[in-house]
Amino acid sequence: MNKELFRKEMKDVIQKIPTELHVQWSTQIANHLFNLKEWHEAKTVGITISREKEILTKPIIEEGWKEKKQMAVPKCHPKIKKMTFREITNFEQLEVVYYGLEEPIESITNPIMQENIDLLIIPGLAFDENGYRLGFGGGYYDRYLAGYNGMTIALAFKPQIVQKIPIEQHDLPVNLIITNEKVIQCNVK
Repeated sequence: MNKELFRKEMKDVIQKIPTELHVQWSTQIANHLFNLKEWHEAKTVGITISREKEILTKPIIEEGWKEKKQMAVPKCHPKIKKMTFREITNFEQLEVVYYGLEEPIESITNPIMQENIDLLIIPGLAFDENGYRLGFGGGYYDRYLAGYNGMTIALAFKPQIVQKIPIEQHDLPVNLIITNEKVIQCNVK
C-alpha cells in the first residue's frame, strides 16, 4: 500500500465530512475523552492545535485550562526534524508557521519536558484498531514517541478507523483511540 496515496485518500475522506457533523463528532469525541480516568488523572496534556476538518482541539484545551491542567502544544524544529512541547495558557501565545500550523511562540511560552507529559494526544489521518496510525508524513510524532513513556490517546472520526495501516519498524501504537462512537482499547498501559 502506497502511504502517500493512502494519505491523499484519507485527507479527501476527512474534507468531505459536512461541517455540522464535523462539529457534532468533535464534541462527542471530546466528551468521551473528558469521561476517561486517563484524562482525569493527567496533570499535563500534550495536544496539537487542529486545522481545517481535523477534530477540534481548542475546546479540549479550554476544558483542560478550566480543570487547571497544564496544556502543552508542539513546536516543530524542521532543521533538526524534532518536536518539543511548550505550555500555553491562552491562544494569543500561538503563531501561524509553515503549512498554516499554529505553534507556541517560544519567547513567551515555557518548555515542558517529555517526562512531565502525562497524556499525549496523538494526531493522525487514519488508525487501525490495534492503535497504529497513518500520520501526516513528517515523522515528528514517530521520533517523539520513541522516547515517550506516558499514556497516548488518538482522536478519530469513525471514517478514520480502517482495517489495516501499513506499519514500519519504527511505528508505535497508541494506547487508546477515541471516536465519535466509542473508545477503542489498543495497547493499554
